[in-house]
Amino acid sequence: MSVAERGPAVARTVSPPVPARRHSPGPAKYVVVIAPFVLTLVLGLWGIRRQNTMWGDESVTYQLAHRDLSQIWLTVQQVDLVHALHYAVMHEVFDIFGRGLLTLRLPSVLAMSVAASGVALLGLRLAGPRAGLLAGLVFALLPHVQKYAQEGRSYAMVCALVTWATYALVAGVAHRTRWRWALYGTTMLLACLLHEFAVLALVAHGVTLIVSRVPRPVLRAWSAAVAGVVAGLLPLAIGSAGQSGQLYWIDGPVRLPGFLAMVAVGLACALAPLGAGGPVRLSALAVPIVVLPGLLLLIASLAKPVFVDRYVLYSSIGVALLLGAWLDYFHRLRRSPRYAWIAVVAVLTALTSLVPPSLALRTPQSRSNDATAIGAAVREQGRPGDGLLYLSGQHRLLTGADPEDTRSLVDLALAQDPVSSNTLAGVELPAPDIAARMLEFDRIVAVRAAGAHALTNPQEEAKTSTLRRHFREYRTTRVHGARITVYARSHAPSPKAGPGADGPEAGGGATR
Repeated sequence: MSVAERGPAVARTVSPPVPARRHSPGPAKYVVVIAPFVLTLVLGLWGIRRQNTMWGDESVTYQLAHRDLSQIWLTVQQVDLVHALHYAVMHEVFDIFGRGLLTLRLPSVLAMSVAASGVALLGLRLAGPRAGLLAGLVFALLPHVQKYAQEGRSYAMVCALVTWATYALVAGVAHRTRWRWALYGTTMLLACLLHEFAVLALVAHGVTLIVSRVPRPVLRAWSAAVAGVVAGLLPLAIGSAGQSGQLYWIDGPVRLPGFLAMVAVGLACALAPLGAGGPVRLSALAVPIVVLPGLLLLIASLAKPVFVDRYVLYSSIGVALLLGAWLDYFHRLRRSPRYAWIAVVAVLTALTSLVPPSLALRTPQSRSNDATAIGAAVREQGRPGDGLLYLSGQHRLLTGADPEDTRSLVDLALAQDPVSSNTLAGVELPAPDIAARMLEFDRIVAVRAAGAHALTNPQEEAKTSTLRRHFREYRTTRVHGARITVYARSHAPSPKAGPGADGPEAGGGATR
């Protein structure tokens, strides 16, 4: 039989091609990016004013950023150099958008929203659209992400920059183009200039590349980018090393249990086979960024305590990626409706458990102090012409955001105000002069920060010894983060009670 004769018979026996089985489509890319951004933005705007209060660290940002750029530069030469770039950025933000509480916090809300989109894109690239969407939503719901999204400090900006630098890293491994590595290095340098401890993310990225066994050209490109970051950061690191005494208040790891819980959850999720194959696997990226920055700070704390959980806030990137990929894995693993119900119950339980901390984060008590309440208490307890004393002088910052709170009082220890002296808290008089000025007053309003370390310099000793010898405690008002005590000279008649006060109770003080 000829070929021509066989052709029709063959054609009759060949079955039509069976279409390939298509997986159910995941969410569209724009949904993956926009949904986490919107959720983070909404959560950030919810209760952003925190009952119109401001806590101490935010008060520092507020006060410094309202100075001229030249004054900011002169101030950070003496103290807080590590936050110099953030103060300069916020100075421009205040100039453009006004000088209110919303302006102080909105940059952090927007930065954290951008970070959420970046986390979602990382999840999409490493594990698919559903995992990316879940990772971005999980990131938005994490309590510490919600907290620092409403904080007038640099941590949300640092988190956003590290997120997008990480995305540039993953893209650079895949495409190996110079501009991607330049973008990676520039973004990481900005993050490090906003807060030096962002440099620890470079270590996590390096471990990711080594574990992923990327080609040597990729390692060389990453090394060149890291060298540029280190060179750019070096002047700031050298300058701020001389100001390390600012961390005197850290006497042990701050909020370590929360960080350890986050690490435990991340490692538990990493036990599952997460993500798809590729040059960089999701677990190889996420686990180092969850574990290493905090671990390195803890190791450094053996020599000098430096661990504070917000310093490595960007570790949340890895936690969100692992949780999002694990939820996607669980979704794909189910074989019967029973698993669907388990998933629904688990998600609802997790969301319900997030409600109490989310509500608490939007109250003044969610921070370690309430500078607004402290200033208001000073104004209420003081009378025009009373002496004002800070124990210690560094706590002058707690009432500096609103000068009206202390305008009618006389700051007994102040020799030069913070602005003219280019300092955070001003320059105080010598110890003998402080004691002499205190003895000129019959009433002194003293401000003590709760839980503060007692300083032993001559000025502080002069304050406490003069109060002990020549004054008696008349009334104490306790507010969140401080005690405001009115002292009267021992030889003077009892002063009239301030507005709304009922006079002294047994033991020499009334507390409210």
